[in-house]
Amino acid sequence: MNARIVLALALAALGLWTAASFLPALIWATILAVALWPLYLAFATRFMRGPSGVAALVFTILVALIMVTPISLAVYEVAQQSDSLVDWLKRAREGGIEVPDWIARLPIAAESLEQWWRANLSDPKAATAWLKTVYADNVSDLFRTLGGQLLHRLFLLFFSLLTLFALLRSGRSVANRFLETCDRLFGDAGEGLVEKMIDATRATVNGTVLVALGEGAAIGIGYFVAGVPNALMLVIFTTAFALIPFGAWLAFTVAAIVTISDGGSGIAGTCVFLWGCLVMLAGDHFVWPTLVSGSARLPFLLAFVGIFGGLAAFGLMGLFLGPVIMAALLAVWREWIFRPQPQA
Repeated sequence: MNARIVLALALAALGLWTAASFLPALIWATILAVALWPLYLAFATRFMRGPSGVAALVFTILVALIMVTPISLAVYEVAQQSDSLVDWLKRAREGGIEVPDWIARLPIAAESLEQWWRANLSDPKAATAWLKTVYADNVSDLFRTLGGQLLHRLFLLFFSLLTLFALLRSGRSVANRFLETCDRLFGDAGEGLVEKMIDATRATVNGTVLVALGEGAAIGIGYFVAGVPNALMLVIFTTAFALIPFGAWLAFTVAAIVTISDGGSGIAGTCVFLWGCLVMLAGDHFVWPTLVSGSARLPFLLAFVGIFGGLAAFGLMGLFLGPVIMAALLAVWREWIFRPQPQA
């Protein structure tokens, strides 16, 4: 028996080491499969005559379109602006950078910023010294590096979608096998532990999506009220970036700058920024943990620690792994340690 356990552990370690490069993609696909399974069943039952390989393929394609469209729009916009950025850096080194008109419209610190700009950027020598570490060739190399990273990320995204298709197609058999394994390893409490982890995963994904949609809509209202140029496109970007930690902060900051630089008042741009800060602070620190804790049946403090502690420990994936770990820990504490013992 000991030899079988050692062999199983060695094979498991060898398998993890072999698949190390694909583990993030596999984990993302598993998270998506668990979170989207009820939606997939409803889709397959209503439109595809029940779960099947074709239904799983169509559903995976729909998920891919939803995920890829905002990314494609963002990449297209960056690519469109890359040549302009290189030309701007060349002109800055040769003739300095004139003070933009919108700086004078800032409601706060406009005069100080204008003086700093003239001292450091308007004079060609000062601008060259300030930008001496930024060269057009370096920018071109940066974009080429980003292009290589983008191809790598797209490959991992493709692999995640391929894994998602396989999990959806064979979801019932995979789930049954997994539950049987947990029953053999942990007994009757193993199935309860799996259910807690599934609930936490779905609650985190659903809470993240709902909060991102709400934040995007609320901040978008501010865009339209303040007269932000291309408000609809910026609303789409803000909603998509709200799925990423601190992504929406970048989006509404850019929107505020665009508002001022495109002829809008400094007060309007400042209000856009402050409104975005208010929405994000309320959504990320109160609404999101409350939704996750309620749906996953986690105490608010554990949900809060799981979300932000997971983010600090595991990066973006920790947003989902953190609550799952906390849910598993709580289930073990409740069901295994403090479960009432049967009377003799």
